[in-house]
Amino acid sequence: MNVDFKLLSGFKDEILDAEDIEQLNAIKSKYVGKKGLISLINKSLRNLSAGERTDVGKEIQKIRRHFEEEYLLKERQFKEDEQRKKLLNEVLDITLPGFPFTAGSQHPITAIYNKVINIFAAIGFEIVAGPEAELDYYNFEALNMPKNHPARDMQDTFYISEDVLLRTHTSPVQIRVMKKTKPPVRIIAPGKVYRCDSDVTHTPMFHQVEGLVVDKNITFSDLKSTLTMFLERLFDKSIDVRFRPSFFPFTEPSAEVDIRCVMCDGSGCRVCSGTGWLEILGCGMVDPAVFEAVEYDAEKISGYAFGMGIERITMLLYQIDDIRLFFENNLRFLGQF
Repeated sequence: MNVDFKLLSGFKDEILDAEDIEQLNAIKSKYVGKKGLISLINKSLRNLSAGERTDVGKEIQKIRRHFEEEYLLKERQFKEDEQRKKLLNEVLDITLPGFPFTAGSQHPITAIYNKVINIFAAIGFEIVAGPEAELDYYNFEALNMPKNHPARDMQDTFYISEDVLLRTHTSPVQIRVMKKTKPPVRIIAPGKVYRCDSDVTHTPMFHQVEGLVVDKNITFSDLKSTLTMFLERLFDKSIDVRFRPSFFPFTEPSAEVDIRCVMCDGSGCRVCSGTGWLEILGCGMVDPAVFEAVEYDAEKISGYAFGMGIERITMLLYQIDDIRLFFENNLRFLGQF
């Protein structure tokens, strides 16, 4: 078989004369496409003798490599030319004004949530977290609320199964910490909690921050001084506080903490039902039954606990009368903060 190698080598001039990428691709098809000159010769090598097949094959491969080198060089040139033209046409005027991005802000719940955490962190409280899907044992039983205890009716609970529920408070975190840690303990447990309740002052999901201090010689006076200091820092002013006897199954004695009404300054209004006081959080000394559940010796140590709803505090701070406004994502409402 006679092979015209000079004809095959003519691709170099054709590639140099190509004016665009389309012409270059046409040349590629002519020589190395499925029906190209080089490809057809390769297929016919089987008709040659062994000696001829070797010699012609080597020459064909040499020509093919040369073609690929010339092709890639020209292709790169076309791409660089195209990129250069694009850059010349895309002129950026850096003197033009930018897009009018408006400044955002924290959601009011987030802002107060962080403020509460920061106040307690500043006086040495450790921040801890726990699961939102909780075991009945940690949410109720270890907190002195065994099965069928009437105090369970105080919290409308979302049950996942008989023993698993969405936590109704962050107190289970306190149990988990005490199970793993020996006194002293000084923690706050912030997070989301869930109760089957919804109206102008309640939502099925809300935020709580609960605190726990356990050590030797902890008294109710320590509790009162800590919470009074906290409320004054929260409202950024001196504020009248009173501790009113109450009941919680996991503390004894227990108290509700009231502040002088921020709406009427104690003169009596619709918000405080004419009493001049607003309930803001609950607290008390840890019940010995809770210490027994975590294997603490109630004869040697004592402690106090407290808990507050962030939504309620935010409503008081910003004088908002409907909790649902926080979750409707109305930008006109949120823009005020």
